[in-house]
Amino acid sequence: MKKLRRTMMFVPASNPNMMVNAPIFKPDCIIFDLEDAISLREKDSARDLIAEALKSIKYDDCEIFVRTNPLYTLFGEEDVRVLVEAGLRNVRLPMTESEKDIIQLDVLLTDIEKKLGLEEGVVKILGAIETAKGVLNAEKIATASSRMVGISFGAEDFTRTIGAERSKTGEELFVARSKIVLAAAAAGIDAIDTVFSDIDDEEGLRRETEMAKKLGFDGKSVIHPRQIEIVHDVFTPSRKDVDKALRVINAIEEAERKGLGVISLDGKMVDAPVVARAEKTVRLAKGAGII
Repeated sequence: MKKLRRTMMFVPASNPNMMVNAPIFKPDCIIFDLEDAISLREKDSARDLIAEALKSIKYDDCEIFVRTNPLYTLFGEEDVRVLVEAGLRNVRLPMTESEKDIIQLDVLLTDIEKKLGLEEGVVKILGAIETAKGVLNAEKIATASSRMVGISFGAEDFTRTIGAERSKTGEELFVARSKIVLAAAAAGIDAIDTVFSDIDDEEGLRRETEMAKKLGFDGKSVIHPRQIEIVHDVFTPSRKDVDKALRVINAIEEAERKGLGVISLDGKMVDAPVVARAEKTVRLAKGAGII
């Protein structure tokens, strides 16, 4: 079953208490952050802290990612080598600007897997697109490696690179968001929306999350546990939606049993897009434990 990635919660790798307690809040994914949240003098100790956490803490159903430092920095390659050996299986690569960044990481991971006796390809990649160049190369990034499970959007750095200010209405992000969703959909991987930085504005978070869902995103990065419930609520199908999807699927199965080439439900034709939406709704519902 395809994994749910409705929420990817950032946890600073310098905060041991949060690293231990993060699963309590039940995000779909936890991202231990070695990049922006960590000062230069703390990079090595924070990496070691994550390594120990990966070895000793059970995170149950939470999928664990680490946002490493970029590979062009002094810390990036060592982040990957140490943490994969400690058990990391998902790397979120920041500042991904071209397919070359993904290929470089792919080659590094292949070398590490061989040295550790791991199955080739077991470590997955999520590319974080955070610049104008990255947005323009989104399709190439999404298809650069079979390890890719998703691409994510980082609006703060993106707006800086285009000389715009981040707004709550998000007009300045529409083209970038759309391009990232299209690239992910064409590649068959997840698209994860940017963080909403005002943790006290719950209405604003809901509006932005609903917009992201309408655009086609599969989930959203979050920076605080309080944001998880709202994002899950938006990305989880309602009972009404699930019941409708199940009726569509039952109608398809019944038509197939009867050898019918045309399927109708409630007097309306059921075509391929309707079926695809129903199947996605059921997948999400199963992943969320609704059915």
